[in-house]
Amino acid sequence: MGNGCEVKSETHRALPAELTSFVGRRQQLAEIRRLLSSSRLLTLTGMGGAGKTRLALRTATETQRAFPDGAWFIELAALRDPQLLPHTIATALDLRHVSGNPLADLTDHLQEKQLLVVLDSCEHLTEACAVVVSKLLAEAPGLRVLATSRHVLDVEGEQVLAVPPLSIPEDAAVPIGEAPHYEAVTLLVERARAVDPQFQITEENRGAVIELCQRLDGLPLALELAAVWLRALSPAQILDRLEDRFQLLTTGRRTGPARHQALDAAVAWSFDLCSPEEQLLWTRLSIFSSGFDLEAAEEISAGDGVPREDVLELLAGLVGKSIVVRQHDMEHGDSWYRMLETIREYGARRLPSAQVDAIHLRHRDHYRSLANRFDREYFTSHQGEWYLRLRREHDNIRAAIEFCLCHPGEADAALDIAAPLWPWWHAGHLQEGLLYLVRALDLAPGPTRSRGYGLFAASNLAIRLSEFDRALALLAESGEIAEQLDDELLASRVKQCQGHALLHSGHPAEAVPLLEAALDDARRLGQPRDEWRDVNLLCLAMMFVGDPRAEDLGRKAVELAEDHGAEASKGWALWDLGLAQWRAGRYQDADRSLRDGIGMFLPMRNLDGVSVCVQGLSWCAASSARRARCPSARSCRGGLARHRWECLAGGLSRVRPARRRAAAVGDR
Repeated sequence: MGNGCEVKSETHRALPAELTSFVGRRQQLAEIRRLLSSSRLLTLTGMGGAGKTRLALRTATETQRAFPDGAWFIELAALRDPQLLPHTIATALDLRHVSGNPLADLTDHLQEKQLLVVLDSCEHLTEACAVVVSKLLAEAPGLRVLATSRHVLDVEGEQVLAVPPLSIPEDAAVPIGEAPHYEAVTLLVERARAVDPQFQITEENRGAVIELCQRLDGLPLALELAAVWLRALSPAQILDRLEDRFQLLTTGRRTGPARHQALDAAVAWSFDLCSPEEQLLWTRLSIFSSGFDLEAAEEISAGDGVPREDVLELLAGLVGKSIVVRQHDMEHGDSWYRMLETIREYGARRLPSAQVDAIHLRHRDHYRSLANRFDREYFTSHQGEWYLRLRREHDNIRAAIEFCLCHPGEADAALDIAAPLWPWWHAGHLQEGLLYLVRALDLAPGPTRSRGYGLFAASNLAIRLSEFDRALALLAESGEIAEQLDDELLASRVKQCQGHALLHSGHPAEAVPLLEAALDDARRLGQPRDEWRDVNLLCLAMMFVGDPRAEDLGRKAVELAEDHGAEASKGWALWDLGLAQWRAGRYQDADRSLRDGIGMFLPMRNLDGVSVCVQGLSWCAASSARRARCPSARSCRGGLARHRWECLAGGLSRVRPARRRAAAVGDR
């Protein structure tokens, strides 16, 4: 499709790759570069299917060398909650340590940077985008923003460029040699050759090709939808069928703009040419936000006229018709499918009203099941894969939770999705995860298992945000529910989390007995994941109170993670071990442990883990240098320990509050 793209993740400067050739737009590209040179905010406006996204991406690709800190693409089509806009931008910019004020964190992060940010599909978040962009531009002088929207943002200093359709001949009698000079004709022919390499403009089909471009008003999306059918139909046959569709549209909405009719005609005509089963699948797949895999398509779309065993073949048919775009996911080695927003919106409108709730409930159940699988497989060799998978599924998780929060009686289901994912919320989505959990807890006050574990999950996130009193209050209620339900695992996790809160609020001695009791429970209940976490937290607590057992506990945590193939957990255990070794004055061993931890975190792009390990390495370097300057420091009774503790406290005090919390807690 004209706006089709696949996202690369190898580097933060990577932009979505173009899957098809870019046609025309030289004048618009030149005008965009000119406007960006004199303005820091440029909004490309136009209707859906006009090619705004593709034009913005081409601009970013051609100009990214001018920005030392890169060009970044941020897709907003799937985002529905305006409150999450700053979090979404922060995550896309690889800003992982976000506090309770993500907009302030963003301004701090961008203040000294020179970069281009592409905000794609802002129209449903116009007010929120205006507020955020205004703030960022005011505080970050090196920032340029290129937005795409069906409406202007109405921000001071905003330049607006309306994206026109591709150029089309005014006269169908244009000579064959001149027809390719028009962008719409060139696009239609290039896409036609992708499905039929022998296709070319001839004297016989010239008039139909040009009239087809005219009737579709030069809209890239409409032209690409039509081009797909040139493998089976002639331009004249397509034109005849489109004529029927235009008559239908004109009868139904005489006052509609011709350009909107052209796009509706192309999409509706493509819908009509699909088989009834393909049409059903198209409408049901519209439930997904930002894409889906085959497993999700089968679970949610099958039934009521679409046999599960037929989903793959029907999906392949939609891919062949360019309704669905297939992307090969390099991180997962499998296929990921997406619809352009215009196509998805059309499918959602055609989904029978009697099926809407049923499809939403299937979608909810799929992502509740996904969250439960993550919970079961978290402390296994699949841990790294899960982090990557959830990053890909983020928008669908949001959509499933939002559905539950907006429908009476579904709050427990929201907790069942959000609570098991608490380790993943730590990986850059703290505020978002806590927001969802708090909203769901407010809607589900009963003493249920879902509420008990939701309180536990929320307390974990609150601790990471240094909201210790709030965390302890949540845990008190969770403990009461555990007692009422006789849930020993939940009771054990409450002790664990209470110890966690005390440890990181500056009371490590009080944390130790709670963590030891939780560890005994975990071993008795046969819960290796909880055993690992208890050992890990005890390592930190022992380190803080100066207990020499800290290093042995760190090694035990590493062994437990290795035994279960849990690479992220091993990374955090190596961080704890490294800190214990650093505290003991064994800087080379600490350096080695921390570097090994970085090696665990990098493949899964866990930047939280990388950052705290790098910070630990800086403490090792500082302490080693200090020892070299003061050979007698070791012999000073208590002097070296105090010196190291001052280094730790000083290092933590000099970073932003969000980073300080990350260094103290980590992604657990």
